[in-house]
Amino acid sequence: MTSAGSGQQQALARAFAVARHGRLWLVPTVLCALVALFLTLLYMGGILNPNGNLRRLPIALVDTDQGPPLPGQQQALGAQVSRSVVASTPAGTVQWRRLSQAQMQDQLASGKVYGALVIPADFTTSVAALTTPQASARPSLTVLTNPGLGSLGSSLASQISQRAAHQVSLTIGRRLMTQASTQGADATTLALLGDPIDVTTRVGHPIGHHSGLGLTAFYFTLLLVLTGFVGGNIINSGVDAGLGYTDNEIGPWHTRRPTVPISRTQTLLLKMLMTAGITVLTTSLLMFAAITILGMDASHLPLLWIFSYCASLAVGLGVQAINAAFGGIGQVVSMFVFIALALPSSGATIPLHAVPGFYRFLALFEPMRQLSDGVRSILYFDARADAGLTRGWSMIAIGVALALLFGFAMTLYYDRKGLNRLTARPSAKPGEAP
Repeated sequence: MTSAGSGQQQALARAFAVARHGRLWLVPTVLCALVALFLTLLYMGGILNPNGNLRRLPIALVDTDQGPPLPGQQQALGAQVSRSVVASTPAGTVQWRRLSQAQMQDQLASGKVYGALVIPADFTTSVAALTTPQASARPSLTVLTNPGLGSLGSSLASQISQRAAHQVSLTIGRRLMTQASTQGADATTLALLGDPIDVTTRVGHPIGHHSGLGLTAFYFTLLLVLTGFVGGNIINSGVDAGLGYTDNEIGPWHTRRPTVPISRTQTLLLKMLMTAGITVLTTSLLMFAAITILGMDASHLPLLWIFSYCASLAVGLGVQAINAAFGGIGQVVSMFVFIALALPSSGATIPLHAVPGFYRFLALFEPMRQLSDGVRSILYFDARADAGLTRGWSMIAIGVALALLFGFAMTLYYDRKGLNRLTARPSAKPGEAP
């Protein structure tokens, strides 16, 4: 412990006196300004206009219509509707995937489509019956949602499918009204025929009631990244204080341990070993709190724990490598790598199909996208490899390898150059510029 005696108070520098030195302000001001500017551009730039940025959102289009063509036509209405839906959609905004019923269910269950528009088997027959006494029910089209891909993505697909179905209804209604008017139909019948198709919406691939409308995968992944990021920085500071390379201050108490002679490489190895050990505890507590205490829906628990541990560990090792390479500004650099650039490019809240191209580029390598795909696969899609789990594991392995290679390459280089971590420097005199 150290403390200043009363007789020393006159020799201490005054805050207002030190604050007059411009050089003291320069670095903090520039860094804070840049962080504020770029965080705002990154976060707000990805969410302002999802509809305007929409690019090839995958939606299934399933035609099961088996009815004979209407008189004077060569195709059943289902085929005509499918062609009309694709043609009427603005180019490049939606990727309509013409699938069979089985293919649609498979792609919903693997998170490959955000929803589906289904034309039933009796569609042509039920439309033809509308102008006859045999009509028993309105023709219908079914819109299916996929909440496992997030509430916004599923909602976008649902809105697009509903608009397409409504447009189909109006087009068919105009034909029926023309036919009915020539047959002398009354005004009530003509009004009913103006919008004859009933559009029903239901869940195509259900998820649990305690799944946050498809957002638990994002928040769980965010917790994994945050525990890895914050934990890595806590370990970094704690080890430096324990080895005597930084002061340890808690409130008014200040301690400085004897400096342990240790190389940068061995220090990084120590921090990474501690990260690997402590991450076992943080991952277990994270899952205990989310699943046991709060009741989050989750399956494949052993796999979820192993994936979560490796994901958080990869982030923690990356933080240690960046701090070892960049020193004092390492926390800012790792914050941008693992948080600032990763969150808006994760595709977990707003689909990557609805963000500007810059974020889709970031999503190719930023960790949040890879990790959230893996967590989503485990939580919602029965841990299917093709639902993002394989990509998640692959990117974790790449991330760990890059952290080890980059971190140890930099510390070995510093050690060989003789760039020691702690060099004695004279104290500044009172009032002198830092």
